[in-house]
Amino acid sequence: MERESMEFDVVIVGAGPAGLSAACRLMQQAAARGLTLSVCVVEKGAEVGAHLLSGALLEPRALDELFPDWRERGAPVHTRVIDDRLYMLSSERGGIELPPALVPAPLHNEDNFIVSLGNLCRWLAAQAEQLGVAVFPGFAAQAPLYAEDGAVCGILTGDMGLAADGSPKASHVPGMELHARYTLFAEGCRGHIGKELIARFGLDRGRDPQHYAIGIKELWQLAPERHRPGLVLHGSGWPLQEDSGGGFFLYHGDDGQAAVGLIVDLNYRNPHLSPFDEFQRLKHHPLLARHLYDGKRLAYGARAITKGGLNSLPRMVMPGALLLGCDAGTLSGAKIKGIHTAMKSGMLAAEAVVQALASGDPGGRELTNFASAFRDSWLYRELDQGRNFIPALHKLGPWLGGAFNVLNHNWLGGRLPLTLHDKTPDHTTLAPAAKCRKPDYPRPDGRLSFDRLSSVYLANTGHDEDQPCHLQLLDPEIPLRDNLPRYDEPAQRYCPAGVYEVVEQEGEPRFQINAANCVHCKTCDIKDPAQNIRWVPPEGGSGPNYPNM
Repeated sequence: MERESMEFDVVIVGAGPAGLSAACRLMQQAAARGLTLSVCVVEKGAEVGAHLLSGALLEPRALDELFPDWRERGAPVHTRVIDDRLYMLSSERGGIELPPALVPAPLHNEDNFIVSLGNLCRWLAAQAEQLGVAVFPGFAAQAPLYAEDGAVCGILTGDMGLAADGSPKASHVPGMELHARYTLFAEGCRGHIGKELIARFGLDRGRDPQHYAIGIKELWQLAPERHRPGLVLHGSGWPLQEDSGGGFFLYHGDDGQAAVGLIVDLNYRNPHLSPFDEFQRLKHHPLLARHLYDGKRLAYGARAITKGGLNSLPRMVMPGALLLGCDAGTLSGAKIKGIHTAMKSGMLAAEAVVQALASGDPGGRELTNFASAFRDSWLYRELDQGRNFIPALHKLGPWLGGAFNVLNHNWLGGRLPLTLHDKTPDHTTLAPAAKCRKPDYPRPDGRLSFDRLSSVYLANTGHDEDQPCHLQLLDPEIPLRDNLPRYDEPAQRYCPAGVYEVVEQEGEPRFQINAANCVHCKTCDIKDPAQNIRWVPPEGGSGPNYPNM
């Protein structure tokens, strides 16, 4: 197929905090050196921020470095944390608040801000455009392009207007080749191109397996008398039990709104567990219910989280390209924060690229200067100090693991001279369904708890149903032949959007994929025990359209 092409100095995939920070820093550094660079950012969401979802607490360190005058520029960062609490829940009504001295130091949130990641990145995109960056929302990067010597040399965007059988419709527009001297991949957690690049270049060789969680979030408009701007609640324990880890959050932000959510580690064992239903019953605990009563749910969404930390971090450098932010796994598990670390990775990448191009580099080589700059940065030091935080929780549980982390961070400053490892991939941890207890999930009451379909409606998700299915089964027989008898087909429950169902047709079970429901969380790509589900981007502009998330 004949395709049009465009040439850039740098192509960035993903308009999240890593990609947009890289774009802004590229133009800042180029201007300081008297260079003229052509830079573009491609974003698969219908608009910048459409697919972005995070709690979110912002540590402003990287933002201070990128735009020291961010306040004067009108960044949507207003609500400072003024009351920070951590709880351990023991039952559907019980629990305790931990005193500050028993909270691991990285979890203290003084001087942090409650933000909407989507709104922050909309603002970053505006800054990038003012600096001369071309930002293209609604274009999904389909595949990387490789030069004859094997180096990455750009991307191919996805075709528009294909029918479900792959044939071109009247509206068909072929994807474009975007050629670049350097390509920066910042797709977010479990990026489909990132997966390919890690495998192709062996970037994870010698590393621990990457680990993930699913984060489910709702945005609520609270009753005025219940809103306390700057209040932050974190906690763990109930309802997660039986070898399932994670925790909850509730943040009182701007405009009378609060974000509430549950994070569930994807190394859980019980195939009957449903992260969505665990979240719905969590909201009935009095600790959270007292904030949500008489409020109105405004939005819903879900997203996988890359949380393996430094032990699982792949090499981020390859010929012609860099892997950044959550596409690589730069989230600080000890702080449960990834915005500032993603931003810093993008800034370091931009500085390395400009340094190379300013020296006359034609592109296409390995940016070893990035690797050394990363090792010398506060980002690396922060990840190194927190390298044991997540493995301790995985191996020791919330109580003993928490005590280990208090000792390591509060007393030793993260310098304990040992490194814990978790070498068990998340998709291998499920036990047979017959050996596990089925949770008794109550029916939603429509006030605090809700069903999947009404939740997906609030994600504003949209897909043209006459397009190729973006949830591909490598072997269509596995769901019913293997997963159903052994695990009661867990995709029915780990998907937070009701995409996967086992339905009866003429007396026989049939595995059904409701791709139009998909909120692009990538959990299926991660947790399927056979690694049989491959998530690829649908037509550009498809998927959720999150407001203020």
